[in-house]
Order: sequence, then C-alpha cells, then structure tokens
Amino acid sequence: MLVAVGSDHAGFEYKEKIRRILMDHDIDVLDFGPAGKDSVDYPDYGLKVARAVASGKADSGVAICWTGNGMAMTANKVKGIRAALCLTPDMVYYARLHNNANVLTLGQKYVKETDLPNIIKTWLETEFEGGRHIARLEKIAAAEKNK
Repeated sequence: MLVAVGSDHAGFEYKEKIRRILMDHDIDVLDFGPAGKDSVDYPDYGLKVARAVASGKADSGVAICWTGNGMAMTANKVKGIRAALCLTPDMVYYARLHNNANVLTLGQKYVKETDLPNIIKTWLETEFEGGRHIARLEKIAAAEKNK
C-alpha cells in the first residue's frame, strides 16, 4: 500500500507525525512536502496528493492544513477524488465505510494529536461497504461529468 501525504506550513507538524505513523505500520509513503514550516500555499500540496490518488500512483492520500477545509476543497476539484474532512476516528470510519473516501483531510487546529494514531489506523483498516452507498457515489461521479 502507498499513501500520499502533503500539507501546508500550518499542517506540517501533523504531516510529519502521520508520515512516521504510516512508516511504523510498514506503509509506503509518498511525501509531497513541504520540507519545513516556511509559508506555502495549500492548493499546491493538496493537488499533488489528490492527483497521485486519482492517477493510481497512490492508493489513498492524507492532506493536512490548519482547518482541513482548504485541502478538502482543493482535493475535491480533482476528478475521481472523494476527499473527506474528518476530525475524529469515528468520522474517518464513516467516510471510508459509507462514502469510500480516498483522500483524508485533517485540520491541525481541530484534530487532537492523541487521536492521530487511531485516525490513521481507522483510515487504513476501514473498507467501503458498498451496497446502498454505490448509487450515491455514482450520482457524485455523474455530477463530475456534467460540470
């Protein structure tokens, strides 16, 4: 499994922690940066994560900024991406189970640091249940085609 990660400067600290959590679970990481806390623009990094997932280069992605909103809005502009802004492990569970989210966005301001290991574990272990949720995802895909 390969997970793409990226952040802006405000999410850099969590990106580094998440990268280490993934590596500790023997998950390969595609780190799109940044390399430090110097000010950068979140769309530059959110797009890299989303495009890696959409192209199949990465199996899923995690993008972090201050609130998570900017990364979610950016990632969801990429066709085929279902980015979900989650603040708790429970939100992550349902984003994967019901919505087949393929990019997780997090807000460093709002997500508890102590929740990060469980958030990432839940992200990696939860599978889409399909069934009644497939028709809803097909409606989203149809909307992408009709922009």
